[in-house]
Amino acid sequence: MALIGCSQSEDIQINIPITSEVENLISHSEEFKQQVLSYETPGGRIHFAIGFGIANSIMVEGEDGNIIIDAADSIYEAEKIYQLFSQKNSNPIKAIIYTHNHGDHTFGAQYYLNIQEEKPKIISHEDTDFYVQRILGILNPIITVRSSRMFGTLLPEEDLINVGIGPNLSVSKSPTGYVKPDMTFKDELKLNISGIEIELYHAPGETNDQIFVWLPNHKSLMPGDNIYKTFPNLYTIRGTSHRDVTGWIESIDRMKKYNSEFLFPSHTLPIIGKNNIKDALNIYRDAIQYIHDQTIRLMNQGLYPDEIADQIQLPKNISDSPYLYEFYGTVRWSVKSIFNGYLGWFSGNPSELDPLSREEKAKRISNLAGGNEALFEELRHSVKNKDMQWALELSDYFISLDQFTNEVKQLRIQALTYEAARSSNPNKRNYFLSSAYELADNLEEISLLDRTSEELLKHISINTLFDVLSTRYNPENNFDENYIACFNFHSGSSKKIILRNKVAVISNEIEKICDLSIRMSQLEFKKILTGLSNPITSIGNGDIEINGDSVTFLQFLSVFR
Repeated sequence: MALIGCSQSEDIQINIPITSEVENLISHSEEFKQQVLSYETPGGRIHFAIGFGIANSIMVEGEDGNIIIDAADSIYEAEKIYQLFSQKNSNPIKAIIYTHNHGDHTFGAQYYLNIQEEKPKIISHEDTDFYVQRILGILNPIITVRSSRMFGTLLPEEDLINVGIGPNLSVSKSPTGYVKPDMTFKDELKLNISGIEIELYHAPGETNDQIFVWLPNHKSLMPGDNIYKTFPNLYTIRGTSHRDVTGWIESIDRMKKYNSEFLFPSHTLPIIGKNNIKDALNIYRDAIQYIHDQTIRLMNQGLYPDEIADQIQLPKNISDSPYLYEFYGTVRWSVKSIFNGYLGWFSGNPSELDPLSREEKAKRISNLAGGNEALFEELRHSVKNKDMQWALELSDYFISLDQFTNEVKQLRIQALTYEAARSSNPNKRNYFLSSAYELADNLEEISLLDRTSEELLKHISINTLFDVLSTRYNPENNFDENYIACFNFHSGSSKKIILRNKVAVISNEIEKICDLSIRMSQLEFKKILTGLSNPITSIGNGDIEINGDSVTFLQFLSVFR
């Protein structure tokens, strides 16, 4: 595997060696061998698809229909999975259960609506759609970029080993197939679908909306992402709200009470047998509690998060468990997240409350080193001596100093590649390699808009898109202050945007006097905002009625780009 980057004088090839740590990660790929496994349980047959994208998909056979638990990460993978499921049992799909909001569990659902006339029930926790809307909405640009780095979505195939909990992320291979749930619950839900007795329980852990599925007649437990065969992602580097670690522990304790015979996780292989399941759940929850409790203990001694991260290691009997190898989360990242969850971003060190700007600090470091040339020699020396983390931090100063020359860029690429090659954690490895390829201009830009379809827009709330407009408003764009644009939709709902005090205020209140009034369907507005429709064409076709100047309407839209 090699990475080609350009300097001012020559092309430089950077080899990515196979280290012992990466050999372990390669062996871990055996966990995701693509297959459908079938199990005869006391209550009937369960089929388990693994190796198709990141998340597993599970089909439970009923009397006159089947249920799907987690719908895969894409329509592309859902189709491949169901071709194999239908060979086992071709009865219609009566319900799809989301264990939580993550796209690798929800983005394949539309496939099942496409292949049959009867719409399956879509079942989830009551908060699931809220979190999906947030990811598809205001956080989409940054989450898309960071996720693509963490999962190595755009890396050359030969550079991607796996993503820790699955072989690869396939969301970019088809339009996003999220379908909004039509049956939700808060704490628990018991129901019978096609003769299958189903119990659903809210179980916060990797996400706040996480649930687990208990099939009492099948003696089978589906824990979602609350256990899988790697150290848990108590924090994910793609970015997330705080994960409730104590809630995670309580959820595992609750799952233990069912004394299940089959455990079908949403990532990695099933665990079969009461004792095996009990042992796995025990050591997993104890590892999480150990990290939590020891972080709190050292926090209360006044240590800073980086100091705590340097001190805490799992006891050997825990770290030796195959369920706790750091192939996904890490102890260090978990410690920092727990600290932040309890005390926020401020470490407690007064020097870090209002630190120097990056640029000012870089200037002073440069002066301390004897100038930019001396600082560059230190960077070159660090790379030569394989002191690559220090080299990365030094290259940060050149970025802040606006001295990010081709030579500095090439040294940073070498540092990123070196560190990536020696990481058994695929999140870190993929993030570093993706960053190196980005610097070498070898990766394409990505956007969720490339996977948006008219079908998906039906499941995206109009409120989500108005929230997006608010957060996209750049007050440096010159437009009239106290300007009111009123949107009246064919459905009878209305929205208004007021440009006031350098913010875009979104309101549902009816306005008698509007500077601009627009009437259209919600779907047409969604299509315009996501690029599926051209506003000029829509105006010409009569899909948009404007009380005011159409040019002004186009100018108004432009301030949100």
